Amino acid sequence: MSDKKPISSVNDFVVRFANVNGSGSASANEMFARAILRHGVPVSPRNIFPSNIQGLPTWYEVRVTEDGHLGARGGVDMMVAMNPQTWDKDVAGIEPGGYLFYDSTKPMPSTKFRDDISVIGVPLTAITNSTYTDPRQRQLFKNIIYLGALSALLEMDPKLIEQLIGEQYKGKEKLLSSNVHALHLGRDWALQNLKCPIGLRVKKSDKVGDRIFIEGNSAAALGAVYGGATVCAWYPITPSSSVAEAFTAHCKKYRHDPETGKAKYAIVQGEDELASIGIVIGASWNGARAFTATSGPGISLMTEFIGLSYFAEIPAVIMNIQRAGPSTGMPTRTQQCDIIACAYASHGDTKHVLLFPEDPAEAFEFTAAAFDLAERLQTTIFLMLDLDIGMNHRLCRPLKWDDAKQYDRGKVMTAEMLEEGRDFGRYLDVDGDGIPYRTYPGTHPTKGSYFTRGTSRDRYARYSEEGSVYADNMQRLVRKFETAQDLVPRPLQANAERPTKYGVIYFGSTSPAMDEAIGLLEARGHQLDRLRIRAFPFHSSVASFLAEHDFVYVVEQNRDSQLRQLIVNENGIDPVRLVPIVHYDGTPITARFIAKAIGDHQDHLKVTPLRKAVS
Repeated sequence: MSDKKPISSVNDFVVRFANVNGSGSASANEMFARAILRHGVPVSPRNIFPSNIQGLPTWYEVRVTEDGHLGARGGVDMMVAMNPQTWDKDVAGIEPGGYLFYDSTKPMPSTKFRDDISVIGVPLTAITNSTYTDPRQRQLFKNIIYLGALSALLEMDPKLIEQLIGEQYKGKEKLLSSNVHALHLGRDWALQNLKCPIGLRVKKSDKVGDRIFIEGNSAAALGAVYGGATVCAWYPITPSSSVAEAFTAHCKKYRHDPETGKAKYAIVQGEDELASIGIVIGASWNGARAFTATSGPGISLMTEFIGLSYFAEIPAVIMNIQRAGPSTGMPTRTQQCDIIACAYASHGDTKHVLLFPEDPAEAFEFTAAAFDLAERLQTTIFLMLDLDIGMNHRLCRPLKWDDAKQYDRGKVMTAEMLEEGRDFGRYLDVDGDGIPYRTYPGTHPTKGSYFTRGTSRDRYARYSEEGSVYADNMQRLVRKFETAQDLVPRPLQANAERPTKYGVIYFGSTSPAMDEAIGLLEARGHQLDRLRIRAFPFHSSVASFLAEHDFVYVVEQNRDSQLRQLIVNENGIDPVRLVPIVHYDGTPITARFIAKAIGDHQDHLKVTPLRKAVS
């Protein structure tokens, strides 16, 4: 019996499932999240899984909140402890007054529990073994049985779960009925033997609205389809592989000629990452819109070709689904740790355009825009996602597309323009924006040809090692990068209710937790203006924001505060004024972590004035 009052909350709690990888629990855990969503209550699930096939610990956390917070909160209100390997750690992570749900088939010593939590035991193994004889069935249906028990404890509508089971096993009546039976085995046992519901409850609401539930990688892949991509070259690597897989599925639906049935796309799995980016650059040079999807180790291997794209000015799009590094690092953990590597990828003086979407909706929009930017700027564009966005389902606004939109192919000199006598220099800046004209292969039988090379050349693509010619070309590339400042998505600023000399900068998947952290900080009496950066190069508004504040916190998920480094490097600001707030253990950053880190620093900045001495 708990010596602390149990947590009581409706539509606002965190449930974490602790399982063993390969146990078949993922399907049941995701069904739990989707069932709450069907109740009209927003959820934000996160799958924390190992990089092996099976046997190691895996966790699945579901944030339930009617307020709509989609970031990780921090803390666990109910732990569904199904893994003996991680029992002690899992029990220790429960909030005081929280709940521990476990398989009570085998007795556990009292030392394995805590006095300040409520313990809920359900003999899952016993129920399963008395019903099923097949070992695999026992393992799989055990997950559905605990889902049924949870539905009773949390007062969930079982019909909504049955509906989900029906959708999953449509046309497979035997599997459908057996899963529904397992669901009610757990639910009935809980209703008959436990006090239901507990303090945590799910109540039907209407807070989901028209939002959709989608993974970032799938949304990005769809953005590539709508953005005009017809070529994808890739090499499998976690957590980016599902981008190419989703692109394949989307193309089968949208990129087949309705009359002939022929595919109007090419998807190539290269022998490695270097081959993949080489295929992308070759396809783009030939006029196609092409991309690759990879992660940090892949970027390392691609850097030579990335330099070619930059220097020869060939469009390319790279989706970097970031994970924890360096080297192999933690392949199935999330970080924002490739910022510097991508911004300055390749040897020599290079600067690349980076886009930082915050959710699947922006992943869709920014991916589609990346192909316009790549052709407009004739360079590589990096879409900087990460595992937290890419491989987890998120609620986001509906994906929208304007069918009247025309693709921006940039400065392309046509045969007609060449016939008119236009001066064509492949690396000639004709209007001061740093972007030259290009031609597609075969544009004209005698005019507009040039030699594409990665070596130094003059404005007309003629080989040259003259220092002044090289410097002229490199300076033009700087002008092109400056032009990009006004083409990329601009930062979004939100000011505090009261004037403040403190600000915070953040980006990407940190955004949902940051939005919630602002409320926690305000409750502590701290006011901050905030700026969400959405692209590099930085718009001029970033420098203005920095100038308006004495101290600016830079919140990011890497050890070295890489975005902060980039800001200092590009804006020449005193680094003392930029306070790093970093989180890099591979788990998603939480609202509580941000609020504590910034709040503690703010508290130290407060100076109590000396009282005037009384004479």
